[in-house]
Amino acid sequence: MEARLNLFASPLTNKLVKHFVAAGAVTAEAGVSPATLELVKIRASQINGCGYCLDMHTKDAAAAGETQQRLHLVAAWREATVFTEAERAALDLAEQGSRIADAAGGVPDEVWENAAKHYDDDQLIAIVATIAVINAFNRLNVIFQVQAGDYRPGRFA
Repeated sequence: MEARLNLFASPLTNKLVKHFVAAGAVTAEAGVSPATLELVKIRASQINGCGYCLDMHTKDAAAAGETQQRLHLVAAWREATVFTEAERAALDLAEQGSRIADAAGGVPDEVWENAAKHYDDDQLIAIVATIAVINAFNRLNVIFQVQAGDYRPGRFA
């Protein structure tokens, strides 16, 4: 597979990505742990098949101290004992929010209510915004076939 366009060479992409990154940075102000937000990004990227985002966010999470065991178990979070109840609620919301087209009524009430038990309104907004932003990045990367594997932690910091 070869990338369809060199997004990193495009001034338009640079402007667009700057806005996506700025939106993502706002989510950090809500008090959700950075580890939880990385797990959300990883799970959405798994669902969307975005190799570039998986490469980036697993490496960034590991560089920030996330364990390999937890990173390896994100896809099977329901069966894994290494995630907190709050992280599980965020991962469930990430799955449902990334699969809106697959769900007849959108995100089920029970998924939302479970997340609301663990997070306040601003934190819920931050998690949903993180889901929206990572899904946008996933779509750009998947459609343009951006290659994965050479990301270095902190590259875009």
